[in-house]
Amino acid sequence: MRTQKRPMHAVSMWVRRQPPKVKAFLAVVSGMAALVLLRVIVHDHDNLFVAAEAVHSIGISVLIYKLTKEKTCAGLSLKSQELTAIFLAVRLYCSFVMEYDIHTLLDLATLATTLWVIYMIRFKLKSSYMEDKDNFVIYYVVVPCAVLALCIHPTTSHNLLNRISWAFCVYLEAASVLPQLRVMQNTKIVEPFTAHYVFALGVARFLSCAHWVLQVLDSRGRLLVALGYGLWPSMVLISEIVQTFILADFCYFYIKSVFGGQLVLRLPSGVV
Repeated sequence: MRTQKRPMHAVSMWVRRQPPKVKAFLAVVSGMAALVLLRVIVHDHDNLFVAAEAVHSIGISVLIYKLTKEKTCAGLSLKSQELTAIFLAVRLYCSFVMEYDIHTLLDLATLATTLWVIYMIRFKLKSSYMEDKDNFVIYYVVVPCAVLALCIHPTTSHNLLNRISWAFCVYLEAASVLPQLRVMQNTKIVEPFTAHYVFALGVARFLSCAHWVLQVLDSRGRLLVALGYGLWPSMVLISEIVQTFILADFCYFYIKSVFGGQLVLRLPSGVV
């Protein structure tokens, strides 16, 4: 077992010693390599979006297990769950009035689960909620996303309010995990079930981002044109990439912790 851990440990130590610019370059190269691999092994790139939703569902299942069996919400951010509920509710509204499909039902199920999690944290497990650690001001996310949606939104033929709502939920989804990262930054120690849940979000975000990037490449940019004109098509893609990179640092330390056989994830200062 030790001989298997040494290469991983050596690579981890080498990466940690590199300056920020080198780390950023390595992250970009790794992401591009992963995209190339997915493009080769996954022929129908729509399956990546389905896989992203499946991984997200697994993460929610882990969260439900934590709340029902462990009887604690320690380490979870109520504000992240509230932001998730907001963007899911807005996205459901957009789905019903703009484009109703199977993803509408999936979003409805996810929203119902998220509302249940919020209820558990607020009422049933309130005594274990780390309110002092969950100190991210959600208005710092909601207001900029709303302003950005007013300025940059789809240029389709739909009603203006619907187009602004669509943009708002895209931007809010990209930043909804920030309060959860703040909680982990404040505690520095992340217990297993919370770590599994956040890692699942990271994997789901990467698969969703890969889906959009590969779709753009396969259509040779025509997909961006189909989304409208102006800055909106680029902002959709940027939002997906931002979601992925927000969680990339945490996912790196999660994988390192798993390979190291640690059940509890300890985050260095400034990781998230």
